[in-house]
Amino acid sequence: MRVEIWADIACPWCYVGKARFTQGLAEFAHRDQVEIVFRSFELDPNSPKGVSAPVVEMLAEKYGRTLDEARGMEEHVAASARAAGLTYRTEGRDHGNTFDIHRLLHLAAARGRQEELLDLAYRANFGEERSVFDAEVLVTLAVEAGLDEAEARAVLADDSAYAAEVRADEREAAELGANAVPFFVLDRRYGISGGQPAEVFTRALEQAWAGREVEEPAAGAEACEPDGACAVPGA
Repeated sequence: MRVEIWADIACPWCYVGKARFTQGLAEFAHRDQVEIVFRSFELDPNSPKGVSAPVVEMLAEKYGRTLDEARGMEEHVAASARAAGLTYRTEGRDHGNTFDIHRLLHLAAARGRQEELLDLAYRANFGEERSVFDAEVLVTLAVEAGLDEAEARAVLADDSAYAAEVRADEREAAELGANAVPFFVLDRRYGISGGQPAEVFTRALEQAWAGREVEEPAAGAEACEPDGACAVPGA
């Protein structure tokens, strides 16, 4: 079985959703026969390259909230992340264009190190004092993931490198009707949107394996929409 996951490094529910999916996969009897492919999805493709801004300020502006209210939104996500066993900083994070990160992830996929780089990038963005919008940080993460430093630098220096692959993923997302991430596709037959609970993923995997129709996921699963931040239900 192949599971494709459309996500963006800037999306906190993608970070949480991946952890929950991993937990759900661990309870699936045929987990060793599941191939996982990570696909590119930019939440804000029009964000200027090389420019970043504090996440809390961006949330306040996007949703017309005070800075304290925006911090409360971040705390809500942080609680979910920590419940999934993840680290999450609510202060000091920035937000920007993720196209270069996606291009590096395609290089990593070509070298068999995609999930390693993805996990490092998520942790750097949400849990550490490292900005994934800094080219030198990206090179460091690539090396930590097992990629060649010179090759990683060459990809970042050439805006066309793996650009077509990123755009192809994004076109596929649109064709599949994915308008928020994370978005999970099982064997190109079943789609699951949002950071669902681990047990929902386990049940979906079991039903997809058996060839039955996947049940409708729980309503209200958190997700991130394009051109902005990630809404918090009820906030």
